[in-house]
Amino acid sequence: MTTASKITLARVALIPIYMWMMYCSGGQAGPWMWGALAVFIIASVTDFLDGYIARHYKQVSDFGKFLDPLADKLLTLAAMCMFCQWGSFPAWALMLVLTREFAVSGLRMVAGPKGKVIAAGKSGKIKTASTMVGLCVWMGFPGVELIGIVVMWIIVVTTVYSGVEYFVQNWNCLWD
Repeated sequence: MTTASKITLARVALIPIYMWMMYCSGGQAGPWMWGALAVFIIASVTDFLDGYIARHYKQVSDFGKFLDPLADKLLTLAAMCMFCQWGSFPAWALMLVLTREFAVSGLRMVAGPKGKVIAAGKSGKIKTASTMVGLCVWMGFPGVELIGIVVMWIIVVTTVYSGVEYFVQNWNCLWD
């Protein structure tokens, strides 16, 4: 197993710790929320670190290609689920994010047997980065409703845009 993949697995291992701390925080500012924020930041940084190591040291692997985007989705969805549970993130927005993730994954599954690899596009990377940063800001100011609204809309807009872009650029994969 490559170093990059070990870092990605560490990100996955941090998710239950993050969720436990978020749950203990009750959505309120304080030591549990700050701890959850610290864990989320560390996990988010591993996303950039594992990618850099994989490319720089030629450790790109099929396992890494599978696990890295899955780890990103699990981490960001964990945060969104917690905010949704507290009534801060609307269920329709969470459903939209889930739909996009399933749809893009399905598109990749259809494209694979046809010999086409659908790599992460620039808009998908922007979506992930802006989502991670936005969620960090939201956790830093959990009681500020305006921040939650702005972050939610950033997530929704980047999610929809990147999802549409994936399908526009790879529409031909759906047809035999």
